[in-house]
This record gives sequence, structure tokens and C-alpha cells, in this order.
Amino acid sequence: MPLYEAKNFEHLLGTPGFSDQLLKNHFTLYQGYVTNSNKLAEALLQMAKDGKTGTPEYAELKRRFGWEFNGMRLHEYYFENMTKNKVELNKDSSFYRKIEQDFGSFDVFSKDFKSTGAIRGIGWAVLYYDPVVKKMFNTWVNEHDVGHLAGCPIILIMDVFEHAFMIDYGLKRADYIEAFFHAIDWNVVTKRFENAQKL
Repeated sequence: MPLYEAKNFEHLLGTPGFSDQLLKNHFTLYQGYVTNSNKLAEALLQMAKDGKTGTPEYAELKRRFGWEFNGMRLHEYYFENMTKNKVELNKDSSFYRKIEQDFGSFDVFSKDFKSTGAIRGIGWAVLYYDPVVKKMFNTWVNEHDVGHLAGCPIILIMDVFEHAFMIDYGLKRADYIEAFFHAIDWNVVTKRFENAQKL
């Protein structure tokens, strides 16, 4: 029995600004990360049992596991904070008040998050909450595995690999970012923030 199972995100089909073809391709790519995470976890355990931990093969698979695992998990966070039914952000929520406190205004936050997502390169734009100083940060994560803020839960995440937008938007990443912002499930984001505050 596999360690990880792919989640079904087909409820997102029909999301305005995202063609079904783009989403189906994205779901297939995500499923590949799940498959590879399972294969690597199994292979690494077998190599440990066989005493092959000192080999170059083991080292490369060990490095690769973090990349595949994060590819799986970050896509789950991404799809989970999207909805095809527009959800307005509750301006009376603790999340909204914290955004205003940490960024000065929601407008500054959104411009900063969108600008983070527009950085040249492939990766992710992530809103993290640091439970130590109780502050949120918009952060660029390169690929899947470089740039994470250790110990900080993800509150909102946007995929800015080309596969997330090129079928629909070509090189117009800014248009994709706007479409994503209209597809955010702010209820999920707010719940993540509330859970993060308990840490």
C-alpha cells in the first residue's frame, strides 16, 4: 500500500480563468509527484535495509526525495486554497486584521504577493506566518525546495511554474496572477491562519 495517495481536485474544474485542460494537466503533474514520492520512499528504505546508504545512488535519491515530496505537498496546499465559487475575504476576520497590521493595508499585501509571484524564474509565491515573532511574510520559494521559512506554516500559496498558466495565458503571467487572486478560497486561508496562531 502506497504511503501517499493523490487527492482529487476535480471540483476545481470550471474555475473562471482556468481552462479545464490546464487544470487537468496540472492534476496529472501533481499525481506524478505523489507517485515519485512513494517510489523514492520505498527505494530509500530498501537501500537502508540493504546497507547501501554509502552509495552515490542513495545520496542522489535522498536529495531528490525532498524535491518530489515538496512538489506533491505544495500542489496540495495550492489546489486547496482555490475555489471555483468566488469567496470574499471577511474584513472582520482575525486574518484580515493581521494583514493590515503586518503590511499596513490589504492593498499593500496583495501588491507585494503579486509582485513576489511575478519574479522571473520558476517557483512559488508563499504567504508564511512566523509563530515566533507572530508576523506574516510573502516569500519566494525557488523550484519546490529552496527558500522555505523553517517552522513557518503556509497560509496562502500560488504556483508560478509555467505549467500553472502557459496553456491559458502564454507569457502573460500577470494575467494568470489576477485570475488566481479571483479564485482564492479566503475561508481556507483564514482557517490556516487561525490554526497557525495556535502554534
